Amino acid sequence: MKKKTNRTYIGGQAVIQGVMMRGKSGMATVVRDDGGALRTEALRITPPEKRSVWTRIPVVRGVINFVSSLVLGMKALTRSAEAVITEDEETPPSKLNKWLADHLKISASDILSFISVLIGVVLALALFLFLPQYLSGLIARNTSVTEGGIWYCVIEGAMRLVIFLLYILFTLCFKSLRETYKYHGAEHKTINCYEYGMPLTVENVKKCSRLHDRCGTTFIFLVLFISIAVFALVGWPLNLMYSHFGIEGIWQRLISLLAKLICLPIVAGVSYEILKFLALFQTPLLLPLKAPGYLMQCLTTKEPDDGMIECAIRAFRKAYEMDEDPESPEIYFVTETKLLKLLSDMKRSFRGREIDEADAEWIVSLTLNIPRSELGKERVVSRAECAKILEIFEKRLTGRPLWYIIGDTEFYGYKFNVDERALIPRPETEELVREALAFVKNGDSVLDLCTGSGAVAVAIACEAGKDRTVSVTAADISAEALALARENARLNKANVNFVESDLFKGVRGKFNLITANPPYIKHKEIETLPREVRDFEPRIALDGGEDGLDFYRAIAEKVSRYIARGGMVMLECGEGQAQEIVRIFRSATRCDFAMVVKDLAGVERVVKIGF
Repeated sequence: MKKKTNRTYIGGQAVIQGVMMRGKSGMATVVRDDGGALRTEALRITPPEKRSVWTRIPVVRGVINFVSSLVLGMKALTRSAEAVITEDEETPPSKLNKWLADHLKISASDILSFISVLIGVVLALALFLFLPQYLSGLIARNTSVTEGGIWYCVIEGAMRLVIFLLYILFTLCFKSLRETYKYHGAEHKTINCYEYGMPLTVENVKKCSRLHDRCGTTFIFLVLFISIAVFALVGWPLNLMYSHFGIEGIWQRLISLLAKLICLPIVAGVSYEILKFLALFQTPLLLPLKAPGYLMQCLTTKEPDDGMIECAIRAFRKAYEMDEDPESPEIYFVTETKLLKLLSDMKRSFRGREIDEADAEWIVSLTLNIPRSELGKERVVSRAECAKILEIFEKRLTGRPLWYIIGDTEFYGYKFNVDERALIPRPETEELVREALAFVKNGDSVLDLCTGSGAVAVAIACEAGKDRTVSVTAADISAEALALARENARLNKANVNFVESDLFKGVRGKFNLITANPPYIKHKEIETLPREVRDFEPRIALDGGEDGLDFYRAIAEKVSRYIARGGMVMLECGEGQAQEIVRIFRSATRCDFAMVVKDLAGVERVVKIGF
């Protein structure tokens, strides 16, 4: 017997045309759609260290894991069924789908999923509880076997095992289910390949066994076997109660059935502990205990083809990656879905990555052309719409700022192209534009330093140009930022003169108004900024030196040569910096006055220096 050198927590199950693998921190489902393409969905789950203390108590943890596996497994199965169906995105939805979406806010797949789950639950109860009890009761009533006694429980348990075997044999008659068993084999072979310490390649996986100690089939066998003992123990006091109170007939059978349902969690918990114990050892001494499970797996697993193994390998790698890397992003299947569920899932993912949840609303609002105020109304999102939303969503999960992904943003009512060449214009900077427009007069000249995307200069030129003649010059040290600013000037038909300049070095002349939104983040605080700012927006536009005020000192040192008499300097600043900036200008210049303007949030945002 080949020795396993790697141990893994990862387990899985076959789904519709694919495999789901579940690790400690995430679960990954990979399916091959009807078009032959591989599709992946990867979702975060609560890691062990954040789970309840109950998940560490023997037997109890088995019950919790069983329920959790059942819920997550059913979710993966349902999602895989939705994902494998491909459709032409240009094809309009059917009349039924449209009616369901418009009137009931559900899709046909929602109804089919509900019906499938309902049928599955009813069938399981009927086959493995009602039918064995009914058949055992018939035998008891026609023989000397005591209903509820030890032999009755043995017969009932044997009935369950026989029914389970017949059920598996019956499913083998269907081609689609035989294919699912092949995916089940691919799942086992992939996990075995990893545990044997072999690289996860199709050729290596092929060499491995399709039998595994932690298989759900073995667990079901253990549940059926352990239930015989547990139900027998429960049957003894129940029989005493029936005799004492004279309970018989339909009431006796109903009470017995209820008792079995209540005992199922105990059976599941004990079976889990036995399965976990058997999986720890590879010794041949335990083979007799494992053999029945292996024999059943010979029926529920089949040899997979290369494409199926590829699915299993990809699912395993993604589940492993999510366990190893907390930053590994979630991925969603592109399917028809409900708007509120999609929004909720996106917000949960963003929350886990410390991304502003409002970005989820912006993505959906912009993609579906729905005002954010109306996102609380339920509707069905089509597959094509979902694809567009998830494309942006997955890019946002990388940390890249939303407006860089969208490619433009709005500032002061104007559209601006944005990308990594310059900072994204912020709403608070609009206060600087408002103050500038309130000051500038007909015939004035304006200089905007550190113009970046050109937002301030373009907004002033466009707004002032409606009723005044104003000359606007914009300067920046970055040639790339100036290229972007020129694009925005052309986009908004703004007459702005751009100059590549390190503050005043390339500037000529005097100006009635000088505006600037210079870098003002303290150098040591750069690394504490949100990832989207720290890693994606240009650092040259953020770093203001040791105390964040280097650029204000440099402006104050030279500004007197460039400001006209009666002119004004308006500077945006960070929170808590305004009063120090006022002291800097009063010390370095002969300004007439200095005042501070607060933004809409009550933060001292704009410093105005009069000359």
